[in-house]
Amino acid sequence: MDLRIFTEPQQGASYDTLLTVAKATEDLGFDAFFRSDHYVKMGDGDGLPGPTDAWLTLAGLARETKRIRLGTLMTAATFRLPGVLAIQVAQVDQMSGGRVELGLGAGWFEEEHTAYGIPFPKEKFPRLEEQLAIVTGLWATEPGKTFDFHGKHYDLTDSPALPKPAQPKIPVLIGGHGATRTPRLAARYADEFNMPFASVEDTETQFGRVRAAAQEAGRAADAITYSNALVACVGKDDQEVARRAAAIGREVDELKANGLAGTPAEVVDKIGRYAAVGASRVYLQILDLDDLDHLELISAQVQSQLS
Repeated sequence: MDLRIFTEPQQGASYDTLLTVAKATEDLGFDAFFRSDHYVKMGDGDGLPGPTDAWLTLAGLARETKRIRLGTLMTAATFRLPGVLAIQVAQVDQMSGGRVELGLGAGWFEEEHTAYGIPFPKEKFPRLEEQLAIVTGLWATEPGKTFDFHGKHYDLTDSPALPKPAQPKIPVLIGGHGATRTPRLAARYADEFNMPFASVEDTETQFGRVRAAAQEAGRAADAITYSNALVACVGKDDQEVARRAAAIGREVDELKANGLAGTPAEVVDKIGRYAAVGASRVYLQILDLDDLDHLELISAQVQSQLS
C-alpha cells in the first residue's frame, strides 16, 4: 500500500510551507506529495496568505526534492488550455527528472472562476474529454511529427507537440463518483483511478464500474491503479486525535466515519478495508500543514505496518 501526502493549499499556505511539507514527505518515506488545484478557500478561515498556483508550486518542488512523485488531485481543465497544460506538465517532469503525475478533472468550483475572471463553461465534461485526448496525444507524438486535433471545444493544427516529458509516459489520474461517464473516461485514459472521500462500500461499487468499463474497452482492468483520497487525523491516543480534529475544525466521530481518523491501529485497520476492495494507494489529505509531528506519527506507526 502506497501512502501519499495530499495538501489543500487554497485553505492557506505559502510556498515555503508547502516546501517544508514536501521535504518532510520525502524524508519520512512517503511515496509522493500531491496538491489540489484551487484558487479560493472553502469553508471557514481567511485563506491567508492566499493561493499558490499548482504547477508553479510543483516546478519549484521538482528542483528541491529528489525521490518523491509530484502531482495534482486534480488539475482543473477549466483553468488552462490543453496545449499550454501539456507544455507545463512536460517541463515540470523534465525539471523533476521524471517524477510527475497529472490528475485532471473537469473543474467544479464556480466561485473561484468568478473571483479570478476564469470562464466557467456549462459543458465541462466534454471539454475534459477533449483535453485528455489533446494532452496525451501531444506527449505521444513522435519527435519530428506534428499533432492535429479538431474537436468541438479545441482545435490544434500542425502542433510540433513539444516539449516531451522525461518519462516515456506521464501517469494520468482520473477520479470521481460519476456512474457512467467517469468510468468510461478512466477506462480510456487513466493510469490510475482515484475515488475521493468515499466509504468502503461506495469505493467498491465505483472500482467495479471502472473495471467493467476497462474490460468493455478491451483493456485489462488490472492495468489501472485504484486509489482513495481520505482526510487523515491520527493521534497516539484519543486526546491527541481530538486535539488534531479541533485544529482542523472537524468532529472526531465524523472524521472516523468519513476518513482515516483515530489511533494508528484504527487507521491501519481501516486502510486494510479499502485494500480489501482493491485500493493499492491512499492519498492522505493533510489539513494542518504546520503539524509535522502528525506526518512523523503516520510514518512511524501507520506506514511502517503497511509496507
